[in-house]
Amino acid sequence: MKILLPHFLLFFLSLVATLVSPEYTRPDPRPLIFRPHNRSESEPQQVHISLAGKDHMRVSWITSDKKVKSVVEYGKTPGKYEASATGERNSYKYFFYSSGEIHHVKIGPLDPSTMYYYRCGGYGPEFSFRTPPSDFPVEFAVAGDLGQTEWTSSTLSHVGAKDYDLFLLPGDLSYADTNQPLWDSFGRLVEPYASTRPWMVTEGNHEIETFPIIYPHGFKAYNARWLMPHQESGSASNLYYSFDVAGAHIIMLGSYTDFDSNSDQYKWLQGDLGRIDRKKTPWVLVLIHAPWYNSNVAHRGEGESMRKAMEKILYEARADVVFAGHVHAYERFTRVYDNKADQCGPVHVTIGDGGNREGLAMLFDNPSPSISMHREPSFGHGRLRIVNSTHAHWSWHRNNETNAHMADEIWLESLSSSTPCNKINISLKSSNDEL
Repeated sequence: MKILLPHFLLFFLSLVATLVSPEYTRPDPRPLIFRPHNRSESEPQQVHISLAGKDHMRVSWITSDKKVKSVVEYGKTPGKYEASATGERNSYKYFFYSSGEIHHVKIGPLDPSTMYYYRCGGYGPEFSFRTPPSDFPVEFAVAGDLGQTEWTSSTLSHVGAKDYDLFLLPGDLSYADTNQPLWDSFGRLVEPYASTRPWMVTEGNHEIETFPIIYPHGFKAYNARWLMPHQESGSASNLYYSFDVAGAHIIMLGSYTDFDSNSDQYKWLQGDLGRIDRKKTPWVLVLIHAPWYNSNVAHRGEGESMRKAMEKILYEARADVVFAGHVHAYERFTRVYDNKADQCGPVHVTIGDGGNREGLAMLFDNPSPSISMHREPSFGHGRLRIVNSTHAHWSWHRNNETNAHMADEIWLESLSSSTPCNKINISLKSSNDEL
């Protein structure tokens, strides 16, 4: 029996996968990639950039040499730096591990849709990035639960093979899980991509890294390494924040910090939603980690308490799309609110299929619930191209061996342009004002 059981399980999983997508055979997990440090102690490593308020970018990197200054030189011509900025540095310890010097430098103001060349700390190679556009069209690449396996590398290569403006990651970055050198390896793995386009991330459960009594609060490495524009968006925590790009307002929420109606995150979200001008940002996107809607067997119901706390205010604000990770598969729902199809609710997309070491979540409910439009346990990434103030194209691209195959797509209409939804929204606001 000990010999037959694994073969039976493999057969069963293969059968389920075939029923979900008969034309495609599920890939096996692939091994971990560990990227060693191969530059000098003074040279920058793990370089990544993120948006940091209007017309500004934050450049982050690590050096082994503690004497390197937190300075970024930058300009529009290779090798010619007309400007420079000085920032801050930090480091942290986790048991016997000591991080390098972590530098964060905010540069700008920068022109939109412009290539900039930059150097970190006065040493090492020159990097370059392109700033996002100031208006439509704008394209987001989206993938969650990346990790650092050969499938991760495949996902990133497919993302980089086609142009985009920003990368959105709904949690679970390195899968270090307290093994701190894996944070360094992850930073080196993603550097070729994260140093050229802004990476905007939110935390997942694998970023928590608590340890009783010694490290009770968690997110020590995540907060030190991946500084996001929380201060620029009025948030007191790096675990939730928002930003604008082109005509879209993006809200990054924290699934693993307090979110009930008395919490700081909830109160911040209320204020942030109240400041949105849909004439300037007609699209509103939201990222979480634990999905609120999920027909996969994995992680069933883990986002339910957050959904009950926050779904209503996002619905009333007419959020267009909610992206989630956590479940290692792809699933797209129709517009939904309170577990029912609703033309004025957001489209929910689970995209926790970036390539993590834990493998795919193979089992879905059968039959599929009526609100689930497409689902598949495969590694891949998504692309949201917002064409104008009213229409956007969403596509999901499955990882094949040598290319990314588009396996799902849909055109979306912004809720800000929907007359029926705007009428309902006015009625809801009036009712709330009376209360």
